[in-house]
Amino acid sequence: MFVLGAMLVALVAFQPAESFAQKKGKWVTLFDGKSFDGWKKWKGGEITKWAIEDGAMVLTEKGGGDLLTVNQYGDFELELEWKISEGGNSGVMYHVQEGEKYCCPYSTGPEIQVLDDAKHPDSFAGKDGNHKSGSLYDMLPPNDLKAVKPAGEWNKMRLVIKNGKGESWLNGKKVVDFPTKGPEWDAMVANSKFKGWNGFGTSDKGHIAIQDHGDKVWYRNIRIREL
Repeated sequence: MFVLGAMLVALVAFQPAESFAQKKGKWVTLFDGKSFDGWKKWKGGEITKWAIEDGAMVLTEKGGGDLLTVNQYGDFELELEWKISEGGNSGVMYHVQEGEKYCCPYSTGPEIQVLDDAKHPDSFAGKDGNHKSGSLYDMLPPNDLKAVKPAGEWNKMRLVIKNGKGESWLNGKKVVDFPTKGPEWDAMVANSKFKGWNGFGTSDKGHIAIQDHGDKVWYRNIRIREL
């Protein structure tokens, strides 16, 4: 019995550490490829200039406005696929807050960049690539600038927010690790364009938003699970 007990203790001791997104809830589809159920337009109104084509939501022209999930999420794992037009720009934001004092989702919601890295001018702005696809916009660049696929091709994005930490994944590769609160986060904000923005990145729960930046962009296979 002593030997067996020792073996059991050893097995427990050598169990792999819990991965960042373990203890997950059930996956919930955020976009069924057929309707905009579960989504709304920033500051209300009818959803226009966003269309549904071949199971994807598509911004067909500038002026559609940003779209938000009806529900709000705190800690979560989000998966989706995106495709950007040539020279295009868009983004995915989290913990977005609504209110008359905010101009737009990026007033409060940190953004994971969606971009044609090869041709959009914003790709060459910022610091060390922190405006490129997969970046935590204007704060942290992706660690692999080749992880993104070119304009016109589908990219798979994964975003994990849990216990004050975040991960941005692009096409199966983790490209950014970042804090979502605390002194390190505060320092990152202070060193970015968001310095002094009231409410930016301060909420622990909020809407997911996809951005109308004026360029054609596609999103599909959007799902989430709370952690």
